[in-house]
Amino acid sequence: MTTITAAVQGLGSAIRDVDRVGAALVLLLALLAVFLPAQAAETFVFTLDAFLWILPFLAVSVLLAAWLKAAGADKLIGRSVSATPVRAVLVASVFGALSPFCSCGVVPLVAALLTAGMPLPAVMAFWMASPIMDPEMFVLMAVAIDLPFTIAKTAAAIAMGLLAGFATLSLQRLGFFAAPLKDGVSCCGGCGSPAEPEGLRWAFWHEAGRRRLFAAEGRSVALFLAKWLLLAFALESLMVAWIPADLVASSLGGEGWQTIPLAVAVGVPAYLNGYAAIPLIGELMAMGMAPGAALAFMVAGGVTSLPASMAVYALVKRPVFLWYLALALGGSLAIGFTYQAFLAL
Repeated sequence: MTTITAAVQGLGSAIRDVDRVGAALVLLLALLAVFLPAQAAETFVFTLDAFLWILPFLAVSVLLAAWLKAAGADKLIGRSVSATPVRAVLVASVFGALSPFCSCGVVPLVAALLTAGMPLPAVMAFWMASPIMDPEMFVLMAVAIDLPFTIAKTAAAIAMGLLAGFATLSLQRLGFFAAPLKDGVSCCGGCGSPAEPEGLRWAFWHEAGRRRLFAAEGRSVALFLAKWLLLAFALESLMVAWIPADLVASSLGGEGWQTIPLAVAVGVPAYLNGYAAIPLIGELMAMGMAPGAALAFMVAGGVTSLPASMAVYALVKRPVFLWYLALALGGSLAIGFTYQAFLAL
């Protein structure tokens, strides 16, 4: 009876958690079906394909978050990384730049790190660096564009992580961002989770209480991330359909320094993942686009892609989200101008 009651309570909590995000997704699809049926079909297929692609990342991250919670390791991780924040930022920046996660794939992992107690500076460093470069992208860029530009983008990823991590650490030491997560998101929305057992137990499955905590945490994390990612992918499909690549290309032509701020301004709101950007940027650079503007566009677009930005907004409080956008803007501009100045030497 206890198991049935817990399952019913968990289902009720899951239904309540869908709230406005699920309603917004249903409303969006309904409006498209009524007024733009062809686009509705394209959006549905795009969203489903994107979600199925990210599903393995989501599953691994949900299991990781639930395992850390059930084992009692979340607090241990938070304390251990807090003891060496500078080293944590350095490691997160380098690992983020070299990890095989794109702007979408990094979302579940970052959610797991935040809810496991990882300090915000290290998470912000990883969050900034990871979408900019990964091993597959390195190979494709080296072939499609050239090796020096690819190395510059890798260095830009590490630099963005260091900038974000140490700037956030400095503000935290001044008293900012003391509680970065939104209320009720400390367990990714799992307000109905069972009481947490005391102590660290890596092999938690021998204890019934920890097994219940694992199931409750996994369910709440999965629902929280799934609803936001589905909505983000649906909106992303509209941006891909209504902001064509040739419009972006025509806006970013030119070799002048003034194209760098324009590249950032276009790259921030317009979704263009790193893989889709490679042929476009290669063509623009062949037509004479300033390398600094090309790099700034790719950095800004990767960090502020719609799924990544919506996940930040869903997890953290508004000041942290605005800080994230400010870092993306300022860092992309600095990267673009620095690279252009370096080439001019």
